[in-house]
Amino acid sequence: MISRENIIAAQEAIADTVHFTPLLHSDQLSKQCGNKLFFKAEHLQKTGSFKIRGAANKVKQAVAQGATSVTAASSGNHGQAVAYIANRLGIPATIVVPEDVATCKMEAIQAYNGKVVKCGLTSAERLPKAKEIAKEENGVYIPPYDDPLIMAGQGTIGLELLEQLEDVDAILVPIGGGGLISGILTAIKETKPSVQVIGVEPQLANDTFLSMQKNQLISIPGTTTIADGLRTSQPGDLTFPVLQKYLDDLVLVSEEEIREAFRLVLERMKQVIEPSSATTVAAALFAKTSLRDKRVVSVISGGNVDTGQIAALLS
Repeated sequence: MISRENIIAAQEAIADTVHFTPLLHSDQLSKQCGNKLFFKAEHLQKTGSFKIRGAANKVKQAVAQGATSVTAASSGNHGQAVAYIANRLGIPATIVVPEDVATCKMEAIQAYNGKVVKCGLTSAERLPKAKEIAKEENGVYIPPYDDPLIMAGQGTIGLELLEQLEDVDAILVPIGGGGLISGILTAIKETKPSVQVIGVEPQLANDTFLSMQKNQLISIPGTTTIADGLRTSQPGDLTFPVLQKYLDDLVLVSEEEIREAFRLVLERMKQVIEPSSATTVAAALFAKTSLRDKRVVSVISGGNVDTGQIAALLS
């Protein structure tokens, strides 16, 4: 498992690459959910999501060890981050994305000089393809979540949150493969264990929920949830034990609740966030937890939304 020390080292390694993102607040949404609700604004992060934290930590080490190219498998945000940092460090990147990748995410990868390869609809399809390309090109595969350096990079969010809101009571974190929440869990529980960390998944992508229930890794078929960044087939081998050790609770939100949370954040806060990010807001607004009169942070994981998709999300 990673440690708090690994996350501190990551914070130092990526300080010249990432933004220290702001903590936003909404009085209206706070009243609606019965808690003082804050938003860790990773949608304002470089490349539009938290993924740059882990990608920068991993790719920087790979280059330091002699890597001349990298590959990644991604629904979009991890791919953007890997392409960005690879381009900045002067090496080529190939990103394997799903057939239905959001256009804005694909175009962003290409804008960072990343080569895009489409493959299937699930992480179970694109991960092997990315590893195959890395082997063919003698490059380094950059995992989306199941890697200590990736997890430690994402965990830097936890350290920032404790600095920004010392008396935080609980943190709501979206769960895909588990890289983000495992990093945040480690940072929080090894610094201030009294803070609750609650995971959030879509009902249509509940692989971690089922895995926690069964106390073992459970795979699910491909899913069509609008939270495209959370369409993993199962938790990571490295991330899941961290959740088993530290996670306080895990809740599910419906597609309708995700849409309503997206709408309210856009309408009340004038912020465009991804449906994956809206899961944590939905968990707060629709009382999925027992939290009341607490200082709660919703981690807004990203903001890369196709402009053409916004109308559909609001309908």
